[in-house]
Amino acid sequence: MGGSSETTTNTVRYAEYIESHHHDMLNTYYDVVRSLLWDPAEQATRPYSGYTDLDIEDAFFGAGYALDSFPSLYDMYGKFMAGLDVEVLFDQVFEDTINGTVIDNLVSAEADVLSDDLENEAIPRFDAGMRDINSVMSSSFVVGRAMMETARTKAISRFSAEIRGKLLPIVTDRWRTHLDWNKMVIESYSQILKFYLISKIDVTNQNFEVHAKDKLWPFSIMEYERLAVGTLHGAYNSTTDVAGASKGQKMLGGAMMGAASGAMIGAEIGAIGGPLGALIGAGVGLAAGLL
Repeated sequence: MGGSSETTTNTVRYAEYIESHHHDMLNTYYDVVRSLLWDPAEQATRPYSGYTDLDIEDAFFGAGYALDSFPSLYDMYGKFMAGLDVEVLFDQVFEDTINGTVIDNLVSAEADVLSDDLENEAIPRFDAGMRDINSVMSSSFVVGRAMMETARTKAISRFSAEIRGKLLPIVTDRWRTHLDWNKMVIESYSQILKFYLISKIDVTNQNFEVHAKDKLWPFSIMEYERLAVGTLHGAYNSTTDVAGASKGQKMLGGAMMGAASGAMIGAEIGAIGGPLGALIGAGVGLAAGLL
């Protein structure tokens, strides 16, 4: 007993007017794609052909400089933190604050005021009094003069001690601020480097992406022609992103293709032709773009 096998072929056909309009649409697509691929005028206007690579080096470092033109992060850490002696720093801040030029000038000015008062006020009154009692030549006169000079010296010393003593909390604050400043310099430097590296990666990826799109431009065009071939089967969305289109661009492209197909096919039916057919087709295409 023998057997036989048969091969069955199923052919999907559409109404003649649908197939006819689909055929016309494919011819139109064919002409457009060939024009975009081979027409010299179209080649000159390719969307990515005139792209100039972005360069962030000048924006970050200035013309002629690069990342290695500046100290490394570890070098900056060594200068500001690793080699820092907090005791030496405190002594420096103490000396600059307590014995600084400003404080010395204040003490000198106070000494001048006291000397002026002593020469113009206290000593003339003392001399006049001693003359009235005929004691100018006595030892009391010399002792009195010495006591006034001693009082002037003590007043200057007291003023200097008070003003320098009030500056001790400021010394501590300046010392602490200096330490915090060194720390913030390192943190800011590291943040700048991090921001540069992230920006560098983004810019490099952008440049590579645009160059890739330029190289894939012919395939991107033919991808849309492939979509046009499958329009009758609802193949509105691309399975690959050779054109680098965003989600919004895919949705818009699907809506436009659906609108064109709806207006073309619906016009033959009569019931939903024209703007209404285009609107329905756009909705279908938009939904396909979301998938």
